[in-house]
Amino acid sequence: MHSGASKRRSAWLLPLLTVAAFGAAAQPLTAKGTASPHGDLDIGCGDCHTAEAWSPLRDPLLFEHRESGFDLLGAHADTSCRSCHPTLVFSVARPQCVSCHEPEFTRASAPDHRGFPTTCESCHGSVAWKPASFDHAQTAFSLRGAHRAVECAACHAQGFAGTPTDCFSCHQSDFNAATQPRHTGFPNACQDCHGEAAWQPATFDHGTTAFPLRGAHRTADCASCHRTGFAGTPNDCFSCHQSDFNAATQPRHTGFPNACQDCHGEAAWQPATFDHGLTSFPLRGAHRSVDCASCHRSGYAGTPSDCFSCHQSDFNAATQPRHTGFPNACQDCHGEAAWQPATFDHALTSFPLRGAHRSVDCASCHRSGYAGTPSDCFSCHQSDFNAATQPRHTGFPNACQDCHGEAAWQPATFDHALTSFPLRGAHRSVDCASCHRSGYAGTPSDCFSCHQSDFTAATQPRHTGFPNACQDCHGEAAWQPATFDHALTSFPLRGAHRSVDCASCHRSGYAGTPSDCFSCHQADFTAATNPRHTGFPTACQSCHGEAAWQPASFDHNSTSFPLRGAHQAADCTSCHRSGYAGTPTDCFSCHQNDFTGATNPRHTGFPTACQSCHGEAAWEPASFDHNTTSFPLRGAHRAADCTSCHRSGYDGTPTDCFSCHQADFTGATQPRHTGFPTACQSCHGEAAWHPASFDHNATSFPLRGAHQAVACLDCHASGYNGTPTDCFSCHQADFTGADDPPHTGFPTTCQSCHGESAWEPASFNHNNTSFPLTGAHRNTPCADCHASGYNGTPTDCFSCHQADYNGTNEPDHRASGFPTTCQTCHSTNAWEPSTWNHDPFFPISSGRHRLPCSDCHITPGQFQTFECIYCHEHNRQETDNEHDEVGGYTYVSQACYQCHPRGSH
Repeated sequence: MHSGASKRRSAWLLPLLTVAAFGAAAQPLTAKGTASPHGDLDIGCGDCHTAEAWSPLRDPLLFEHRESGFDLLGAHADTSCRSCHPTLVFSVARPQCVSCHEPEFTRASAPDHRGFPTTCESCHGSVAWKPASFDHAQTAFSLRGAHRAVECAACHAQGFAGTPTDCFSCHQSDFNAATQPRHTGFPNACQDCHGEAAWQPATFDHGTTAFPLRGAHRTADCASCHRTGFAGTPNDCFSCHQSDFNAATQPRHTGFPNACQDCHGEAAWQPATFDHGLTSFPLRGAHRSVDCASCHRSGYAGTPSDCFSCHQSDFNAATQPRHTGFPNACQDCHGEAAWQPATFDHALTSFPLRGAHRSVDCASCHRSGYAGTPSDCFSCHQSDFNAATQPRHTGFPNACQDCHGEAAWQPATFDHALTSFPLRGAHRSVDCASCHRSGYAGTPSDCFSCHQSDFTAATQPRHTGFPNACQDCHGEAAWQPATFDHALTSFPLRGAHRSVDCASCHRSGYAGTPSDCFSCHQADFTAATNPRHTGFPTACQSCHGEAAWQPASFDHNSTSFPLRGAHQAADCTSCHRSGYAGTPTDCFSCHQNDFTGATNPRHTGFPTACQSCHGEAAWEPASFDHNTTSFPLRGAHRAADCTSCHRSGYDGTPTDCFSCHQADFTGATQPRHTGFPTACQSCHGEAAWHPASFDHNATSFPLRGAHQAVACLDCHASGYNGTPTDCFSCHQADFTGADDPPHTGFPTTCQSCHGESAWEPASFNHNNTSFPLTGAHRNTPCADCHASGYNGTPTDCFSCHQADYNGTNEPDHRASGFPTTCQTCHSTNAWEPSTWNHDPFFPISSGRHRLPCSDCHITPGQFQTFECIYCHEHNRQETDNEHDEVGGYTYVSQACYQCHPRGSH
């Protein structure tokens, strides 16, 4: 009930009425005793009637009709109440249009509404019953072409429900009546050949089938191929051209494969051509002029492609040289230009000819023939090897190439540097025989084998017991003077060791001399008193240097316990009470009393790693750096009392926020944390629990644009876990309600067209698709191309411009057999003018040759052929006489073009 009416009624309605409210069931009476005609309408009398009189009604504005659920719009605003409420009986139920407009609905004849739904508002507005409007584009069958002018009843003869949308349902009679050609056996997908502009003329693009028409096929009568109908027509050549195949005599095709396309083209059956280059044996050289039958004596199937099969007679007849024993791979020596002269490239064998071998007669090496000829030097040069005397080669290896080259047998050279014993120093001038006394095989390369006498005779010093590795002390320059570098041993001499007599260490000889200090300095160790070395380790070098035994020095920093702070002044025995071996290095071992006696704080339960809080400078004051733990203290944690976190001790104290802040988490109300993850640090900092901060940009869904101002619960109405991040999950209502254009059939990837700033305006960049918009396409309404939806929209020009193609007659595109690649001549700016320029081929843009295409190209679809003499009709004899001095002249159009390519004399 309207609140304003209630207040007005309280002032005057009570004295006027005998009952406070009325309804159809109670039948309350007015002050005059009249029963209420108002049905169950819940209004007060004062909303429509005055206090002075029951009729006429008060100002109509006193009754807000929209409160009844039926707002008065258009013509309804001026309609009297009695026209809809003739008995002045009102009801709160919202009436349907047909309730009032049934007479109009029943009388309608253009179109007849019988069978129409009674939802009048689908076609009629509230302004007037006529004109009515119905947008067929909102149905599954948008009207285009001739369908726009068809009377509704022509398609909806059986009513409007379940009307079929396929062409055949309406055009079956056209289909059955067709004679050019008869449609018997045709599929009933009318749209394959007929457009929406008209049933005739029809067009069928054979290029969309598995057999596009090219060449002479364009002018062939359909029935010549489709003799038995259009279904299952074969598309191989032989099926239609078998008679041509059987009748062929030049050459006869018996045994030929029936793949006609290998030799014949689509322009005509004759002349035929066969490209031998496409076979496994392309013709080159002299093969080009050979008669086919010379190789194909037994037919064309299984013809061998090896040379020997045709050239065996040439092979057998050869005498320079005789080919007996030669391999029959003729191509190794003979080319395709001619059998003679022949050539053989020895460099392609495993023995290329170099040096003197180039001029050697072949027979000198190939005495036993060409098969199995050895390639090693000794096989040919054994006599040279045996006759050699400077030096004699007895015992030499027979690898002649080690010393002899391919230029000549003499002079020979041997490079000792290529052996395992290159000659250096005095060895360069030594006579070979002095080392090779027993020959050249197995000559030892160690020094001692030649210098044993020098070794035995040595006295300064005597070499008895020395290792016989002479090279350790002697060089290759000379035996004397000898030198021994002690630095190359495991005991290089340093400090006082440099001036020590060798015998003082090598008393027992040079083999097995110990290198540890104690072996020589045991007497010094035993005699030491300050301090006594009893119990000390015998590693003298720990405290003594190589310069001298005294003074001694021990660097504690070189041990595992370097001395720092107060440890530097501590007496050694305070730590080494039990000796020097096994002295512990942990603090607790020495400071256990300090640990136990600590009271501020008591150390009970503390770890015994004293160094965690105490330094080496002194036990007091102690310091503990929490930052060295896995939980460094920052923010408010710095001022927190230790026991607030370590209530249960110091071992196993948790480091996660929730363990300490569970009460804060549970008590949170702005917002409630129920269902929130317990990773407090995601929103709260260490400075304080409040204020909290959550960076949505750190999630997989950073907030940008309008999302930044959206309330959290708008997206997280079902909680924070598993909240979807795709646009459609939140914007489904926007998607469903969109009507410009309707999104039915659109992909639900909203971000393709909508940004994060706002749902509208939306933007879709067609240039990011496989069909960028250029020229006139930029201003074309989307529905013109996407009438059937957005999926699978074709991108070829012909799909949209078929009507332009069919309707073009200057020139006629269909009759001329133009290709359907519209872009060849037309641009995206406009269908006309077209961009085809004939001038680069033959100028027609000026002069008399600006003619219809068919005047010169008299064969439909054959634009590569043309006729000149049909227009330029001459007397053959006169024309021949005029060209009697023109070489190669013939009376054909192609000859005209050769001499007159620009159309002039």
